[in-house]
Amino acid sequence: MKKMRLASVAGVAIVGLALAGCSGGGSSGGDASSGQDSRGPITYVQGKDNSNVVRPLLDKWNAAHPDEKVTFKEQSDQADQQHDDLVQHFQAKDSGYDVVDVDVVWTAEFAAKGWLTPLTDKMAVDTSKLLPATVKTATYNNTLYAAPQTSDGALLYYRSDLVKTPPTTWSEMMADCDIAKQAGIGCYAGQFAKYEGLTVNVSEAINGAGGSVLDKDGKTPTLTTSDAAKGLQNLVDAFKDGNIPAEAITYQEEQGRTAFESGKLLFLRNWPYVYNLAKTDGSSTVKDTFAIAPIPGATGVGASTLGGHNAAISAYSKHKATAHDFLEFLESNETQSFFATQGSLAPVVESLYDDPTLVEKLPYLPVLKTSIQSAVPRPVTPFYPAVTKAIQDNSYAALKGDKTVDQALKDMQAAVKSAG
Repeated sequence: MKKMRLASVAGVAIVGLALAGCSGGGSSGGDASSGQDSRGPITYVQGKDNSNVVRPLLDKWNAAHPDEKVTFKEQSDQADQQHDDLVQHFQAKDSGYDVVDVDVVWTAEFAAKGWLTPLTDKMAVDTSKLLPATVKTATYNNTLYAAPQTSDGALLYYRSDLVKTPPTTWSEMMADCDIAKQAGIGCYAGQFAKYEGLTVNVSEAINGAGGSVLDKDGKTPTLTTSDAAKGLQNLVDAFKDGNIPAEAITYQEEQGRTAFESGKLLFLRNWPYVYNLAKTDGSSTVKDTFAIAPIPGATGVGASTLGGHNAAISAYSKHKATAHDFLEFLESNETQSFFATQGSLAPVVESLYDDPTLVEKLPYLPVLKTSIQSAVPRPVTPFYPAVTKAIQDNSYAALKGDKTVDQALKDMQAAVKSAG
């Protein structure tokens, strides 16, 4: 995905929790059944379209639907501002926000408050061709509330001129750090600044080591296990011995990308958007000397955090029949292919990852498919902000050496438990 789109996707791509069954408070929802047979102009709301994906698609839709035109309401490129804007308009019961772009971490919150139209009965959409993991991100309490629109998964970028065979486990990658030292560059970096990306990286480390943040019941935190401790300890040790450069404690996605493109890193954990930029940026020194692989885990492919965005119909929309058809338009193979080629966005249609034409243009697609298929499902909780804060605060303290791993996880466990 392009870097500005990243602010609303990867910047909130977070730990794989599943607190399904929680109920949120807040304002009452709208009448989801109202307007289901009504057609007319609608508005589509999404974050900043710096990749110029939305406008061409709307031009195509509007040319074919002159009486049901879609107007684009462009938000900022900041995820928190996008979220707050949607909340304000939902609370005001604004019928002018018909179809909204919802980050996967917001689905449960909005659905629990009655702000989204359930995609059931005449509002149902066909999800049989979609990646199953993406459908889970749009589901709350066993009901589909949004149409998967784009997905995302972590990739390991590596210097193929220095490492001929990519590491498949964390231990193998750490062993390869000797190559980085000989080359006089940093070994590995991800996103370790104190923001949502840290939650992503820490949860991937815990899940990749065989641990988990929550039990299978989707409610009980499981952060005080030996496997969870091993995962966080891997990151702490890598900082201590220099395998993760000290400056990486300040890295978000863009700082890591810049470091990798300038030849300062052997390995980088990041999102697919980096691929095209590393190949085409005039300042990139690794255009022909990098490759991609799945992120490594304890014994093989690691557990990526699943990112992405879904399209939902506001409960207050007056033209839900048109909004429903627009959702199907967004999920069409043609639109999904355009998302991939125009915006480097991961499609949700499973077959596209094996399409020879697309793979030729975007060679990372097969690896990305593996990443998404092994990814941990996104959070389904109305209480997400408190959960991610608990993970960020305590893991950051451990990485900085202000808390032991055991203490950090004990405090994290208590905070996550109280969040729900």
